[in-house]
Amino acid sequence: MRYVETFDAGPGGWYGWISNAAGPKPLEIRQSCAIIRSPWWIDYNHAPPGAGYLHLLFMLNTRGKAGEHQHEVQGQNHFIRCGYPTNFTNARITLRLKGELDAKGARLVLLCQAVQEDLCSGWLLTGQPFCVTPDWSEQTATIVPDPAQWTCLGTRHDRTDFYGEIPLATVLRDVNTDILLVLYPLDIAPMGPLEGNPHVLRPEKDYPVWRARLPEGYVLLDEVWIEFA
Repeated sequence: MRYVETFDAGPGGWYGWISNAAGPKPLEIRQSCAIIRSPWWIDYNHAPPGAGYLHLLFMLNTRGKAGEHQHEVQGQNHFIRCGYPTNFTNARITLRLKGELDAKGARLVLLCQAVQEDLCSGWLLTGQPFCVTPDWSEQTATIVPDPAQWTCLGTRHDRTDFYGEIPLATVLRDVNTDILLVLYPLDIAPMGPLEGNPHVLRPEKDYPVWRARLPEGYVLLDEVWIEFA
């Protein structure tokens, strides 16, 4: 089975993210491409002792009402409506993309998330990053159940009630929450003196950061293919 999104008829269920408080952000669709531009929100839900901070660029819900009730932002979610499988084990995801990105050491990687028994677990495919170049390219990553190619997001100190670690193989067998394309890792540097551990606080909510140390630019996503094993 093969999932294809060309953005010819809108976002197709894909969206960006403003913040925890503001929620989803509509993608700009131009000439059948989804475009996302900096500045991007700093996701602090996985601050150390979790895996760290990230920017959420493109998101797609894979199951449930969360992918259906915000049609004005996400458009018709083709993935959910057509009943594509949530077993991503050994699936191949191909992106056709380009852009101008000063990544500041971050990489564009796939994130898969699943919920089991009220615990959400996210895994980053850090072993197979995508490269954003000024010219169009097609790049493929294989979603192998090999923990050596992945980084578990874990959770910050005060989100253990919702985020945590579920075995990678279990997550990939049922990615029942969403898939994302994110920039990771981020260099979070407080602007000015800060008392105590910055990871206990929330960057850009509890203290300002040096934005010059974070990724800048834009990314155009023209097509997404997922070939399920």
